[in-house]
Amino acid sequence: MRRRAADYRRPVRRRLSCWIWSLLGIFSIVGFVLFVVHHHHDHEDHVEQPVSERESRNEQVVHERMNLTQEMLSVNSYARQIAEQTTLAKAYIIIAKEHNNLHLAWELSTKIRSCQLLLSKAAMRDEPISLDEAEPNIRSLSSLILKAQDAHYDIATTMMTMKSHIQALEERANAASVQSMMFGQLTAESLPKNLHCLEMKLMADWLTKKSLQDFADERRNSPRLVDNNLYHFCIFSDNLLAVSVVINSTVANADHPKQLVFHIVTDSIHYGVMLAWFLNNDFKGSTVEVQNIDNFTWLNSSYSPAVKQLMSTDSRKYYFDGSQDTGVEPKFRNPKYIYLLNHLRFYIPEIYPQLEKIVFLDDDVVVQKDLTPLFSLDLHGNVNGAVETCLEAFHRYYKYLNFSNPLISSKFDPQACGWAFGMNVFDLIAWRKASVTARYHYWIEQNADRTIWKLGTLPPGLLAFYGMTEPLDRRWHVLGLGYDMNVDNRLIESAAVIHFNGNMKPWLKLRINRYRPLWERYVNQTHPHLQDCATH
Repeated sequence: MRRRAADYRRPVRRRLSCWIWSLLGIFSIVGFVLFVVHHHHDHEDHVEQPVSERESRNEQVVHERMNLTQEMLSVNSYARQIAEQTTLAKAYIIIAKEHNNLHLAWELSTKIRSCQLLLSKAAMRDEPISLDEAEPNIRSLSSLILKAQDAHYDIATTMMTMKSHIQALEERANAASVQSMMFGQLTAESLPKNLHCLEMKLMADWLTKKSLQDFADERRNSPRLVDNNLYHFCIFSDNLLAVSVVINSTVANADHPKQLVFHIVTDSIHYGVMLAWFLNNDFKGSTVEVQNIDNFTWLNSSYSPAVKQLMSTDSRKYYFDGSQDTGVEPKFRNPKYIYLLNHLRFYIPEIYPQLEKIVFLDDDVVVQKDLTPLFSLDLHGNVNGAVETCLEAFHRYYKYLNFSNPLISSKFDPQACGWAFGMNVFDLIAWRKASVTARYHYWIEQNADRTIWKLGTLPPGLLAFYGMTEPLDRRWHVLGLGYDMNVDNRLIESAAVIHFNGNMKPWLKLRINRYRPLWERYVNQTHPHLQDCATH
């Protein structure tokens, strides 16, 4: 049998060898790829760990650099987590007590006290809370909150319970606000013991010293009282010390105090007290007149609808009967609004028929500059010179008056600027010509049912002097020292008159101590009666 040629033989062994080498090559490649991938993952693991550690260290550094206040504002802070958990835990305490789960409530309360102690310590040392301090409290409080959630306090129950508690708290807050307002009002209406003591001593002087009464008779008809070449001021009050400060401060800051004349009107109770004080004290040569409102026989109910309303049974019941509707704000029932002295400002031309111009001052003002330039101001034919108060929206006409009444809406601009009583210069010639008092009477009659305005003398003043008020520079009269604790010092220093309007009068314990020295420096502390009464 012949053998085939070499070129035609089957290559069996060579074919097997190629397959073996191919498989070995493939396995080598796969092994290399797996090695590379595995090495890459190992490298990433090694890289991620240091990065995580660095981030943790950076976070720790950030915590260390923050104080407690900053930390509470930080989203990731431990203090904030504790505070938020504490708030939630307090809610669950209320719910647990309502479900009679007193043990859980006690556990939550204990843990809350622990968290609050930790926050207090952090605040005292002015350093943030560390992880070691925060972690046990956060873990234990979280477990208690979860326990409360698992017990029986679903979201709906929690929401309803919290809503009822919020409503109850709102009612309590409103009641406390009304009560606070009433107490503040009572304090403002009361007379401090030392001032009561002073009045008693002065009344004793007036009754026992005949020379004082004779001196008063001599001064009663002084020609200075009607001299229009002098500067006249009027004050209507029953508060002796307050009036004394107004006059002392005006005289102290006047360029020519001897040219000043002060006209005081008070009630019969304080008439002798006022005379005993002002006749026995010197006011740098200025003249002080004291009149008794009871001697104004022309001011009666037949002439004045204001007097008629103030003396009516309904008005007195409205202001003095505590059993009235509790829905009415307490300030609307302040008896000072039916005190006739407060309404005398609308009768100035009748009280001083021979005077041509006068400056009206409230008894809770302090004068800081010479006021005589007011008398030379051009009022452009207007009756009243006053500082406007419409820099704030709530001092426009629509805030004082009921514009749903067609009588008001048809005659007045709701956006018109309000202005202030307390320091006003009145042209009495223009007043008489415009019959301002008659206009005041008209509006008093229209408001007999108190539907146009609720209280005070400013609303009828806005109506009576509408279109007849000359706006003055704001520096003539700065208000708010009887209620606003943040009046700008620069504004106070530049003011000719500062006004302690509000309940926090400077002679009361309920006062703003920051402003007290501005008033107190004009009190005559050397007077023997004041020194005797200082301890009361």
